[in-house]
Amino acid sequence: MNFNKFLQSLFGNKSSRDMKLIQPIVEKVKAEYPNIKALSNDQLRAKTKEIQQYVQNAGKAQREKIAELKATIEDTPIDQREDIFNQIDKLEKEALDNYEVALNEVLPTAFSIVKDTARRFAENEETVVTATEFDRELAANPANDFITIDGDNAIYHNHWTAGGNDLKWEMVHYDVQLFGGTVLHQGKIAEMATGEGKTLVATLPVFLNALTGNGVHVVTVNDYLAKRDSEWMGPLYMFNGLSVDCIDKHRPNSDARRKAYMADITFGTNNEFGFDYLRDNMATSPADLVQRQHNYAIVDEVDSVLIDDARTPLIISGPIPKGDDQMFEQYQPLVERLYEVQRKQATELLAEAKQKIGEGTKNKDAKMLEDGFLALYRSYKALPKNKPLIKYLSEEGIKAGMLKTEEYYMANNNREMPKAVAPLYFVVDEKLNSADLTDKGTEWLAKQVNDRELFVLPDIATEMSQLEARTDISDQERLDIKDEMMAHYGVQSERVHTLQQLLKAYTMFNKDDEYVVMDGEVKIVDEQTGRIMEGRRWSDGLHQAIEAKEHVKVEAATQTFATITLQNYFRMYHKLSGMTGTASTEAGEFWDIYKLDVVEIPTNRPIARHDLDDRVYKTAREKYRAVIDEIEEMRNAGRPVLVGTTSVEISELLSKMLKMRNIPHNVLNAKLHQQEAQIVAEAGRSTNGKGAVTIATNMAGRGTDIKLTPEVKAAGGLAIIGTERHESRRVDRQLRGRAGRQGDPGSSVFYVSLEDKLMRLFASERIAKVMDRLGFEDGERIESPMISKSIERAQRKVEENNFGIRKHLLEYDDVMNKQRTVIYEKRRHALMGERIGMDITNVIWDRVLYIINNNDYEGAKEDFLKILAMEIPFTAEEFEGIQREELCERAFQEAMASFKRKTERIQATAWPIIQQVYENQGAMYERIMVPITDGKRMYNIPCNLKEAYDTEAKSVVKQWEKVIMLHIIDDDWKENLRQLDELRHSVQNASYEQKDPLLIFKLESVKLWDSMINEMNDRIASILMRGQIPVMEQEQPVQEAAPEQRPQQNYVEQKVDIDAERERAERAAQQAAAHHDTREGAQQVNHTPYRAERMPRPNDPCPCGSGKKFKNCHGRNL
Repeated sequence: MNFNKFLQSLFGNKSSRDMKLIQPIVEKVKAEYPNIKALSNDQLRAKTKEIQQYVQNAGKAQREKIAELKATIEDTPIDQREDIFNQIDKLEKEALDNYEVALNEVLPTAFSIVKDTARRFAENEETVVTATEFDRELAANPANDFITIDGDNAIYHNHWTAGGNDLKWEMVHYDVQLFGGTVLHQGKIAEMATGEGKTLVATLPVFLNALTGNGVHVVTVNDYLAKRDSEWMGPLYMFNGLSVDCIDKHRPNSDARRKAYMADITFGTNNEFGFDYLRDNMATSPADLVQRQHNYAIVDEVDSVLIDDARTPLIISGPIPKGDDQMFEQYQPLVERLYEVQRKQATELLAEAKQKIGEGTKNKDAKMLEDGFLALYRSYKALPKNKPLIKYLSEEGIKAGMLKTEEYYMANNNREMPKAVAPLYFVVDEKLNSADLTDKGTEWLAKQVNDRELFVLPDIATEMSQLEARTDISDQERLDIKDEMMAHYGVQSERVHTLQQLLKAYTMFNKDDEYVVMDGEVKIVDEQTGRIMEGRRWSDGLHQAIEAKEHVKVEAATQTFATITLQNYFRMYHKLSGMTGTASTEAGEFWDIYKLDVVEIPTNRPIARHDLDDRVYKTAREKYRAVIDEIEEMRNAGRPVLVGTTSVEISELLSKMLKMRNIPHNVLNAKLHQQEAQIVAEAGRSTNGKGAVTIATNMAGRGTDIKLTPEVKAAGGLAIIGTERHESRRVDRQLRGRAGRQGDPGSSVFYVSLEDKLMRLFASERIAKVMDRLGFEDGERIESPMISKSIERAQRKVEENNFGIRKHLLEYDDVMNKQRTVIYEKRRHALMGERIGMDITNVIWDRVLYIINNNDYEGAKEDFLKILAMEIPFTAEEFEGIQREELCERAFQEAMASFKRKTERIQATAWPIIQQVYENQGAMYERIMVPITDGKRMYNIPCNLKEAYDTEAKSVVKQWEKVIMLHIIDDDWKENLRQLDELRHSVQNASYEQKDPLLIFKLESVKLWDSMINEMNDRIASILMRGQIPVMEQEQPVQEAAPEQRPQQNYVEQKVDIDAERERAERAAQQAAAHHDTREGAQQVNHTPYRAERMPRPNDPCPCGSGKKFKNCHGRNL
């Protein structure tokens, strides 16, 4: 440590080096500020317009060139359009680079304008300016109480309503906030201590980057902060002519939300930004889109959004057939009885252990002690969260003895473990977060239901091998038997999985700890913040299991329609930055995943908070008693107390203990999160010399400062008392940071017991031995810097493990993200229509290449007819004698000519009818339906009548192409998402073959992707090349299309917690083995001819009787 200090004294640390780089920029701002301060109010606003014009002119040449190129697209042959689009993409990138150069040039002026606007608001109750049209629009909105119009003048007041409270503006930027603003503009993370004004700091880069007109997104962790900050900081921007809105104030897909995204500055929560992106990529009309291009985002509490929620996918899902056909409610009573049987057994085992250990210690009987610790270990494996057990383990020598017993039974790869767990019905492993049935438990269940096989998975691999070896049955009989076996295995697998998830729900998840039940719904409680995670569900049936346990409505199973992780959403921004009070502990992860550098910003005033060493007790009972004593002592000294807990349950326990002592207090937990701001704001006060007492979860109140009164500062400031160490150092630092803002006095201390989760799993053995050796009495504690460092080392281990898990899961998601990027780009091209012609050309070229390179002459002849609806454009001799490149080019030109003839025929057929309808009935219809068929199915294409008339029915053809492309892309992408999800879990069995599951996943996902693209291109080409308007009878009336609107489907939007990966992976591995066809030649395409009355869907069983899906058998290449 001393050597590190010596090196720092020579070379400085990262923070000081960062500050040296930023110092010259801050000096330029300070030099420019007097010039801005000397301007009148109207001159200040004019200066904003001047630099805004300068910044936007930086990209003007590129924008004009892009507009010129777009105007030439329609007149350019399709095969030459790709060069134009490449030029447009290059120009857009150049424009963004030019904007950045211009922004850096005007930074000193822009920062000075924001700072002086804040000063004018703080020093003057009214700031009078000449009213503009924008001012009048603002004043017309009753919600904008910060502005009034008086004749030709607009009056900006210095107090207004924000977050439901009337606030007076009293803030002006100080120098270290200029450092923070510069860091955020540079696309980095600014770590600023609590109370340093992160919200005010953000106004500097937000204002600067909004000058481009490309939009700035300010991302918050909850909707209260999004609405409050947009109202609180909004007048600062609007005074200077920038529009501000908040997406969380408006309904999804509404015009108001679309307008919010068009504002210069848009506030919102991370979830809503992500869900709007997914909704846009399910849109069926450009009018449904709400988001613009992702330009610049500042993420508030960036550690919470980009670390804690990084692996949490946002999912839009919809109902599936028989999605509500689940077994959770059916087997819940059975599992509840099983749990009660084991709970009773665990209690008896604990009583037996206490008796035998007591007698064995007294009589020095080694055999008695051994039996006692075995009974104790069995009680631990039965129910590790049993509170009497946890309490007994904290007694002298008990935990050390049990760990010794565990070592014996875990030796030699758990050889003796079956003997230890034989009397139990199921075994719970707290570290692995699992609960597994034993043989005894299976027997008990069999007796309850009178069926020995009901909860036993058949050995499908052995049964399949025996079936393949049989010679006394025909192939058809073998297939029938195999289908029966597979169906039986599927039902058994689902039943066993239901049982396992119900067991986990009863043993690993406690009400008011991991979740709460409100309004008849199970809602997850965020372990970091204690807030309710609205709309979030555990995956893989676990949430349904908990719903069955709590006797609320069990939601139906759903199918994923669109999904993205927050990590991949935020990586789409041109520039990303963030701010938080605690990022340095995760700096490595920020750089590895997001390439975001963390810069520590010095505090405006030195921190005066006194951080005490952890106080370690043997039992939770002693710890909580000491906490209550400390609270009473601090309160009587006139100091307000903020008590940090890790769960709702502990909050309520402490609340009961305080009530018993008649100590008034406030409780902030998941059940009361709507009162969060009010409770936290009052946490720094004292009444009649008695400090306020507030109980809150560790990270509660983020974004709300605790301000101290003068008498509280004199008494010693806010006292922070942590009741447990969290597994993440960042969370503990966040709690400490609630005290000591802006140089205020204060103190922080953590109370720890050996029964706490972190201590129990990682750090208690050595400390327990030390306390036993020193003969600690009831209520005595250890308090030492060495112990605090030991606990931090345990936290670091957990952080490293969690980072590994996150990164591993994100590597899987990256594979899906690459595919998602390509598909959503194709979809956007089809939706907007600009590049759809080029995409169709590429589809036809791809099919021509595929047909010629993967077939002999007869196969190619058949595929040309089947896919491209045309005769093969060369003879068998030419096919064999001419080079493939020349054949492909000739066939492509023929195919394009054929496609052009068919689209022209659609246009020629539609035009007279459209002309007649528009000229005779144009006032009656705005949109009409145009029927187009591919010979198999009729498609009703909705078209704008006036647009079709103006383009002489060209828009009908484009709308036909768009509808078909969107339909097929969506259909195949949903199926691919389902297959990727199955693959992700089925590849886990590769580890048993000494292979890397991630590598296998990447290889197999490429095959799935190629298969999907081939099927997609086949369907697009086949339908578009056959399109024609059917012959209509003259008297058939024109059909009016319904007004264009987004289809109201029963979508579910949710954040899914991926905690059930291990069990699902193991189950999927068994299913993969079951579905693997081991017959010789089973993977070959079946060429047996068949006749079907209708064309099967891709996932239907093939009518030939092979047992395969249609798309993998006779439906391949259709």
